[in-house]
Amino acid sequence: MEPRSTRLAIVLVTGLFFLWALAHNLNPILIPHLRRALQLTDLRSALVDSAFFIAYFVMALPAGALMARFGYRSGIVGGLLLFAIGALLFWPAATLRSYPFFLSALFIIASGLTFLETAANPYITALGDPTTAHRRLNFAQAFNGLGAALAAFFGGRFILSGEAPSEEALTAMAPAALDAFLAQEALAVRVPYLIIALVVLLAAVLFLRVPLPTIHAHDAADPAEKPRTMRRLWAAVAAQFCYVGAQVGVGSFFIRFAGRTAAVGEQEAAYLLSIGLLLFMAGRFIGTALLRSMHATTLLGASAAIAAMLAGVAVLGNGVVAVVMLIALQLFMSIMFPTIFSLGIEGLGSRTKLGSSLLVMSIAGGAVIPPLVGAISDRHGIQLAYLVPLGCFLAVLFFARTAKRLPA
Repeated sequence: MEPRSTRLAIVLVTGLFFLWALAHNLNPILIPHLRRALQLTDLRSALVDSAFFIAYFVMALPAGALMARFGYRSGIVGGLLLFAIGALLFWPAATLRSYPFFLSALFIIASGLTFLETAANPYITALGDPTTAHRRLNFAQAFNGLGAALAAFFGGRFILSGEAPSEEALTAMAPAALDAFLAQEALAVRVPYLIIALVVLLAAVLFLRVPLPTIHAHDAADPAEKPRTMRRLWAAVAAQFCYVGAQVGVGSFFIRFAGRTAAVGEQEAAYLLSIGLLLFMAGRFIGTALLRSMHATTLLGASAAIAAMLAGVAVLGNGVVAVVMLIALQLFMSIMFPTIFSLGIEGLGSRTKLGSSLLVMSIAGGAVIPPLVGAISDRHGIQLAYLVPLGCFLAVLFFARTAKRLPA
């Protein structure tokens, strides 16, 4: 049984997984919303993901360096403060109806999340028995799934208007009426992000006041430690890049996919996405249980294979069938991030914080792959664009098949 301080730390850090999921999973709501409010193409609207996830590439190493110097608490508190500042900036961005301002605010939010993820993922694995690290991280990530589902549901309820006039109807509006409608659409994001900022600031105060266990095990090099090739880490970085790009691409264009393939309205599609994200959360709990009797690479490989098959049916299927495949896909994507992460840092010893930073940098896949999905969608249709996530799941499958043979 862990000491009380360790159990409290696990609870608090698990809450961080919930918080950053809110920010991540409001992006699929923001993309169609800003696409309409600011009159964007699919490719330009995908820059929401690019601005968000490029922060992981830029900020991961500085976050790791800060924690190496000052510890995990500094990374958590600094990340929460950046998160809150970015959320507060949504108010002037919406008032000015400025897309660059929105992208800047998203970059700052994601910079904060980079600090949180660089700290929380290795910290939760270090808080307890190393042999159960895979299960502990999957369990904590399950609450990430809860935050994701709530973001999709409440984002659809309070940000999306439900009116969603067609592009033809918008074009037919008088200029003054169109401008008033678009301004009202842009302003809808202000209050939700203000509430998020206040909650995040309260969390920062809590982490400043509550004592947390100090983890020393990986802060300095062990003179007796063997040199490491880190081949598995580098393979995990590539797999994580592909997985995150696929996850973001699947979610970001889900609402548009459902509208184009099955004539589902925006709010209804957001609710369907929240159901998928509840499956995502359930998958994390199921994965945690399965890891008691199944090797992590076996579970990862099976999940990636099924995810690739579901994506293939979504590309080739019609109407509701294609949409249902994308909802079911969330269940099998769920265990990929924490399992790849824990496999990547397993056995790194003194290089764990470096490994964590590199794996968080790989989240930049969410900046690169969704614009590719958007570009294909603009040219060839949204359904064919989902071949990109399919290819990414095949890359994860390859990692799962080879990870056991790669040295740490």
